[in-house]
Amino acid sequence: MLKIGIVGVRGLSTLMGLRAMPDVEVTAMCDLNADVLAQQAARHQIPHTYRIYEDMLMSDIDAVIIATPMQLHVPQALKALEAGKHVLSEVTAGVTMDELWWLKEAVEKSGKTYMFAENYCYMPFVQIVKAMAAQGLFGDVYYGEGEYLHAIPSLARYPDGSASWRTWWQLGVRGTFYPTHSLGPVMQWFGDDRVKTIHTFSSGHHTRSGFRQDDTTITMCELVSGKLVKIRVDCLSPRPHNMTGYALQGTKGAFESARSHDGRHLVWLDCLGEDMEHAQWRNLMDFEHYLPERYRNATPEQLAAGHGGGDFFLVADFIDAIRTGIAPELDVYKACEWTAVGLLSQLSVMNQGRAIDVPDFRNANTVEEQRLRL
Repeated sequence: MLKIGIVGVRGLSTLMGLRAMPDVEVTAMCDLNADVLAQQAARHQIPHTYRIYEDMLMSDIDAVIIATPMQLHVPQALKALEAGKHVLSEVTAGVTMDELWWLKEAVEKSGKTYMFAENYCYMPFVQIVKAMAAQGLFGDVYYGEGEYLHAIPSLARYPDGSASWRTWWQLGVRGTFYPTHSLGPVMQWFGDDRVKTIHTFSSGHHTRSGFRQDDTTITMCELVSGKLVKIRVDCLSPRPHNMTGYALQGTKGAFESARSHDGRHLVWLDCLGEDMEHAQWRNLMDFEHYLPERYRNATPEQLAAGHGGGDFFLVADFIDAIRTGIAPELDVYKACEWTAVGLLSQLSVMNQGRAIDVPDFRNANTVEEQRLRL
């Protein structure tokens, strides 16, 4: 029986997925808010509660799910790894470049499983496009884009009117500060490629005042292969939340997400035999057979975990990595690379879009190898 502890009541979003798995039990939860902690523990029948994180780490749990504000992710991950616990961490991985190096080194030293909980990578349509790209249906993919458009000024204040952590760590910084929802799914479509260099540009301030974050920020990512990925982060412009702003272009096909297509994700494939003058977009769901088998055979309980079963398969991959000792696909290196794009974008946008190289976290081990190339 694997015993799981959750720090941050936000992490209860993983609970349904965990409880759909055999031989896994959530036995502990930690949060600073005593009232919320007691209420949620009683509601979800979690036997042990803690106000002090270190006390939970001293218990007999095997793994920790970190679902606290982003500035706590690395400090709490380091303590968990040092205590011999496996870690599933919400995004982003950290808030400084030094933190990312500490995290990489701690995971390597510990021998424990670390997984990055980027759940957008597990959405069913993302998985369909990933499978189609891997099988070459789009040909040689050379351009992708992802957008995260979510107006969050209302989250910058707690109910009592005081500034929340988002005031400082999200809306208080410039650049594509929250990059992984837009970048992660797209990078999966490019296989083993990684981001080499970034350029970041912003729109300035037009709609709101009082925050350092620009209304819209765009980062152009040049991959090691020379291919391009564009990401956009906009957490201030007044508009509804859009979770599905993605596109992919290859030599033999293209994908456009449901940004303005009546809720339909669209693909065009050269192999369908249409000449370009009369080419038509097709509904992505016409290619649903490319959805991984485990999604197509998911039980109602697994689907109920959220995002068409994606939230279940995320925690399932974490548990499987613990049991097999094989690193998950969303490992510490991807966590650091994708998070670094956002951190380094702050430097780029403040220097007129200057090119900033993204370190190779998998292979950079010495201080010299970790040096930023500006």
